[in-house]
Amino acid sequence: MTTENMTLVALIGRPNVGKSTLFNRLTRRRDALVDPTPGVTRDRHYATVYWEEHPFILVDTGGIDDEDDTIVNHIRHQALLAIDEADVIFFLMDGREGLTPNDIEIVDLLRRTEKKIFYIVNKIDSPEVEDTLLTPFWELGVAELWALSGDHGYGLDTLMTGLLPLLAKDAPVDNLPANTMRIAFLGRPNVGKSSLINAIIGQERMVVSEVAGTTRDSVDTLVSRDPYTYLLIDTAGIRRRGKTIDKLEKFSILKSLRALGRCDIALVLIDAEEGITEQDTKVIGYTQDQGRAVIICLNKWDLIKDDPKRQERLLAEVQMAVKFIPFAPVLKVSALAGTGIKRLFPEIGKVHRQFHQRFATAILNRLLAEAVDRHEPPFYHGRRLKFFYTAQLGTAPPLFAVVASDPKGIHFSYQRYLANCFREGLGLDKVPVRLLFRERSNRKK
Repeated sequence: MTTENMTLVALIGRPNVGKSTLFNRLTRRRDALVDPTPGVTRDRHYATVYWEEHPFILVDTGGIDDEDDTIVNHIRHQALLAIDEADVIFFLMDGREGLTPNDIEIVDLLRRTEKKIFYIVNKIDSPEVEDTLLTPFWELGVAELWALSGDHGYGLDTLMTGLLPLLAKDAPVDNLPANTMRIAFLGRPNVGKSSLINAIIGQERMVVSEVAGTTRDSVDTLVSRDPYTYLLIDTAGIRRRGKTIDKLEKFSILKSLRALGRCDIALVLIDAEEGITEQDTKVIGYTQDQGRAVIICLNKWDLIKDDPKRQERLLAEVQMAVKFIPFAPVLKVSALAGTGIKRLFPEIGKVHRQFHQRFATAILNRLLAEAVDRHEPPFYHGRRLKFFYTAQLGTAPPLFAVVASDPKGIHFSYQRYLANCFREGLGLDKVPVRLLFRERSNRKK
């Protein structure tokens, strides 16, 4: 299932009611995938969560300071954004502090939406205190209250059982031609995403048709070029978060992230004249959170074509900034001049083939054995770790399960070593590769 089709659950509420605590508890339940490309430092306010094999997007709307004099206005704006963007809302209140005027005001806003609202009273740690702490909140006149302890997990299973029927299960049919390559154009505002798409569809031997976008603020264009078909997804620019109300722009970012979830390959545009920025690296980081293949396009290259020193400096800065994804191709393009576009499609084809490639289990097991022979795994609890076999679990991106004697003892450096062996041995030099380490079932203790 793509991110576009997942249910979006937003956590809203006053400061210190436990939104981040619940966010952390739910996200830590995710199966741990080992990605050999560690991400850059960035704010984390969203995550894909799996609960009983049902995926959904969880958004934490925290980050509002208690000292802010306009706290009520910020909370109101936060709630309105959540109502607009989310499919389901978890509204948290503090059971220890009791019902507050701010809680009542937000509930009044929430009554105006037809979306599903879970009214959650947090910091209730046991059934012994549940009735006492819930009593003041029945004044709200809501049909149901959910007692919860984000810290200790009390009430969590009951809450999630109530959420499960609301989680999307099947992706809708998009009626696109078979083997359509889905390409999302991402980047900061004004880096030339729409201009590059316009330059692409202006090339000869292309048949262009507009497709109704399923993501708000994104525009889909279906392009046929020779025997291949491409879905070009234009997205809104992802801005740097400011220090005040722009903290809540994570919702506008989610519009682009949902489009990102629909694609195979993310084309991240960087303004060659401005150079790579911290926000550019964050956008690239978002693509790796979702396991997308990436092509980095240095747009407006024509503006520095006569300055070799600036070119050299920019390429060095890009290489340094994206060293966590050394597999990503870097192309020099100009949407205005039309240069570099002809090289774009062959690169997309190479990346797409690797992203969806499957391998025979025998080849994978031979690679694993050769990797272990070259570099033996370390000892853990007095015994050397053993690797038994491997198999491919999926594609887009390539995902491999590695069965070991004790996955907890596999140091990150060895995990990365194995991932690099898979990447090199399988010729996956342009896409992310992910390993899932599992313990052999029914093994003797």
